[in-house]
Amino acid sequence: MNNKEFVAELAKQTGRTPKETQTLITALVGELSAQLSDENMVSVQGFGNFEVRKKAEHIMVNPSTRQRMLVPPRIDIKFRPGTTLKESLK
Repeated sequence: MNNKEFVAELAKQTGRTPKETQTLITALVGELSAQLSDENMVSVQGFGNFEVRKKAEHIMVNPSTRQRMLVPPRIDIKFRPGTTLKESLK
């Protein structure tokens, strides 16, 4: 399912226009991004949890050349599906 199909299906289910639905999706993604950039956990009941995890700086060794490289610290986003979502997929 691509974005256009997703928006059309969601618009049909909610009784809104595709343009209104796209605006709502954009607002949702924008707020989710803002909360995660502030390192806040976001929990959507029935769907799951999004949380920010910091990965520390570490040294990696290239197995073919044995060259050691320093990997800079980074921030990852972890998603844990909720029980309702897990059960609906079974």
